[in-house]
Amino acid sequence: MRGPNREFPIVASGGTTVSSSGGLAERYATALYSLADDQHALDLVVDQMDGLGRLIDGSADLRRLLESPLIDVQTAQKAARAVLAEQGFGKIVQDFVGVVIANRRQNALRTIVRAFAALVADKRGVVVAHIQSAHPLTDVQEQQLRARLIEAGYGNVDFHKTVDPNLLGGLVVRIGARLFDSSLKSRLQRLQYAMKGAA
Repeated sequence: MRGPNREFPIVASGGTTVSSSGGLAERYATALYSLADDQHALDLVVDQMDGLGRLIDGSADLRRLLESPLIDVQTAQKAARAVLAEQGFGKIVQDFVGVVIANRRQNALRTIVRAFAALVADKRGVVVAHIQSAHPLTDVQEQQLRARLIEAGYGNVDFHKTVDPNLLGGLVVRIGARLFDSSLKSRLQRLQYAMKGAA
């Protein structure tokens, strides 16, 4: 094998990719974690992968590049590397994204980034809380939410925040398999169902 693929155990001998069953995103995440750890660059890669997630979320152009089946692999690799280099991402993350694209898994990159964050949190004993809100949380709201989660038994919590105006108000908090939905949209839906049942 040639190129950066040799650094990642997610590529089988002969250059064929592993099957998609059994947690593809988790396997890519584990491969990256192992490489970053071996090269004593784990903290840097963790920060940069977090930045990559924010970059994907914030750039419609990058999402189109990753999601389009019409763009050939070489063009997608060149474009992605150019964007990552311009944004200051290091060689490990650039090579990793190159491998993901070479293996035609670029549409799963955001999921891989999440799987990597979950793996890092697990290794460090941190509980990840995925928080959706209609508007960005203020510092006071974050402190209040953290205090409530501590009361519920979640001591060391890392917040992954996204804004979804469709929620109208309130919060949706997901921790592992548990979902806490206090969004206004959800409450209106429950009221609507209740009114239908009473009719």
